[in-house]
Amino acid sequence: MSSKKLKERLYIIIFEADTWWGKFFDVALLVLILLSVVTVSLESVKSLNAEYGVLFDTLEWIFTVLFTVEYVLRLYVSSNRTRYAFSFFGIIDLISTLPTYLALIFTGAHSLIVLRSFRLLRVFRIFKLARFIGEASQLRRALKASRPKIIVFITAVSIIVIIMGTLMYIIEGGKNGFTSIPRSVYWAIVTLTTVGYGDIAPVTVLGQGVAALIMIMGYAIIAVPTGIVTAELGMTMSQDKNSTDRICSNCNFADHDNDAKYCKICGEELPED
Repeated sequence: MSSKKLKERLYIIIFEADTWWGKFFDVALLVLILLSVVTVSLESVKSLNAEYGVLFDTLEWIFTVLFTVEYVLRLYVSSNRTRYAFSFFGIIDLISTLPTYLALIFTGAHSLIVLRSFRLLRVFRIFKLARFIGEASQLRRALKASRPKIIVFITAVSIIVIIMGTLMYIIEGGKNGFTSIPRSVYWAIVTLTTVGYGDIAPVTVLGQGVAALIMIMGYAIIAVPTGIVTAELGMTMSQDKNSTDRICSNCNFADHDNDAKYCKICGEELPED
């Protein structure tokens, strides 16, 4: 088999999920990611780490080697390696393999704190799971389409909490815990979001009335961004019925129309279904 043919076959297995080997690769990678994250979590338990530390280290090296091979293969089969390397998943793939190798460099008693920080980066492997959730791209596009409306909404909410916080500062004053406008705005945010830590509370009747008004407003405001995203998500799902998930071999973009022959991002010819 020629190297070009081998590269094309590897690309289909690694980046596509329509073939048996492609599905097997995705499922195997999914299992490895979950096992790796579970290992990291169990390793953080001191009693388990003290008893099974060697096992955890061995498993970590196995996972690291396998994820490194995966990363190298993805670079090898990608026609645009720079684009993949600096893409979201490319960066996540790289970050998920670095901590174990960095542990070999940062050794010694003085570097233990830094070492722990690097080892925590292994949790980023969980982001690799997004590859296997088709709805993740729909949600991402819905959030992106909702961004202008959500920005306007957050701006309006920010104005409300500043006004309410300032009002409570005037009504309650420092003797009741509202010692400054920023602290009063913090209270307004906590109250509006219905979190209610209870570290600051109004004492006067007028202040309690304003607090009750903010609480009621909070229930109404929480529903707004949910409605915005839900509407955009419905539109995105409707559009996806007319699209296909063929992946461009050049830029890895996957949201193409069913009748598309070329990638809408880079113009590369798309593989046949």
